[in-house]
Amino acid sequence: MSTTTAETSAPVAGRAAAETPRRRVRRRGERGPLASLASHGVLITASLVAFFPVAWLIFLSLGPGKDDYLHPGRIWHTMTLDNYTFVLQHTGFFDWLRSTLVVVLGTTVIGVVIAATTGYAVSRMRFPGYKKFMWLLLLTQMFPIAVLIVPMYQIMSDLGLIDTYLGLILIYSTTTVPYCAWLLKGYFDTIPFEIDEAGRVDGLNPFGTFLRLILPLARPGLAVAAFYSFLTAFGEVAFASTFMLSDDKYTFAVGLQSFVSEHDAQRNLMAATAVLIAVPVSAFFYLVQKNLVTGLTAGGTKG
Repeated sequence: MSTTTAETSAPVAGRAAAETPRRRVRRRGERGPLASLASHGVLITASLVAFFPVAWLIFLSLGPGKDDYLHPGRIWHTMTLDNYTFVLQHTGFFDWLRSTLVVVLGTTVIGVVIAATTGYAVSRMRFPGYKKFMWLLLLTQMFPIAVLIVPMYQIMSDLGLIDTYLGLILIYSTTTVPYCAWLLKGYFDTIPFEIDEAGRVDGLNPFGTFLRLILPLARPGLAVAAFYSFLTAFGEVAFASTFMLSDDKYTFAVGLQSFVSEHDAQRNLMAATAVLIAVPVSAFFYLVQKNLVTGLTAGGTKG
């Protein structure tokens, strides 16, 4: 009796084990459904919070009345592009655009070139005081603009560079080069030194190795440095309002400041001007955004 029972129970137990689904083992780093849902919810909420001020600014710029911001419901039925037409036709917008492009592009090119050569030299060459040199660059960032503006004005005045694009470009470069040099030095440290040795074996001098081998590999870091230089020069007000005296040489930041003082009660025009000013930054960000994430993360992995 017991033998028969054992023989019949064994297949039953085997079928039960086969029919019981195996519990899926979660791999390391894999999140569960609830964790994924929570993370996506947080990201969507953060995106909406970040995008809302921009969307609200664009919405207000479409209102025809200066007091529409007090009654935003009116804008839905009276949307118009007249504010943008007024800004483009009755302000110095295109003069601001020209001045801004000259200053911003000049600062970006000069700042990135100097920072790249400086960062590469400190990363690869062991000259006396190279560590102190980098700390000295960092020290220059400790002084506030209010302290620097008087001696800089005196220097620019002696050089005859007041109210010139070159003078403002040089001033902006002094503020962007230290940070960009630190950034690119950290990025160059992540590039294997064997690449430099291979360049020398192929007959390249140090400058040729830097130009033909290292710079193409450092494109993400250069994109971050260029974006930082672009934003610094684009949004700065104190230096631009002090050193640029002619109305036709105002940058966007100074032009918007003067526009606010003239049209302080017309917030619809101010909103339209702000939207138009944001277009160049958005276009530049679109051009370099592919390399921004890589450049921002890679420079912090070493040195």
